[in-house]
Amino acid sequence: MTTSILQRIAAGDNAAVAEFLTHYGGVVWALARRACPNRADAEDAVQEIFLQVWRGAAQYDPAVSSEPTFIAMLARRKLIDRFRRGKNKLAAQSLEVEPPAPVLSDSDPVELGEEAARAREALEQLRPEEKQILILSIEQGLTHSQIAEKLQMALGTVKSHARRGLVRLRDHLGVPQGTYQMGGRS
Repeated sequence: MTTSILQRIAAGDNAAVAEFLTHYGGVVWALARRACPNRADAEDAVQEIFLQVWRGAAQYDPAVSSEPTFIAMLARRKLIDRFRRGKNKLAAQSLEVEPPAPVLSDSDPVELGEEAARAREALEQLRPEEKQILILSIEQGLTHSQIAEKLQMALGTVKSHARRGLVRLRDHLGVPQGTYQMGGRS
């Protein structure tokens, strides 16, 4: 009887880890990608699943299930846990605003100045961290990753503050949801 990859991982065989990644990496990635709203979340999920596999490898019993079934079960449980955790939090997705195409019209500069003043006033109503992150993103053009690095803040925290800030800004300005296209720049 041959020893399974999971049994070898449980025994501390480093070569088994590489073999596992080669053999099951695509399956785990496909499950995560299907269950997660974006690539960054899927990558995080895959990492969590792999850690769960390493920790749970000793629990694998070939008499109870096949190795692919055991791995799929661990992945499914981890993805369900992530989904449930996510329902309790505001979605932390990439939210840099892609401004609408400039309107080439004979707009009165006074009207534009008034709109800018309203936008600045709405920005002042935000929490300090939301305001800071949106200014870095919108005015300086930094990505969420660059902001996280600059502020020494977790990427997920930056994304959450950006999301909340944009939602509150839109509420203050009376902008309906879906007016701006959201893009993903991490």
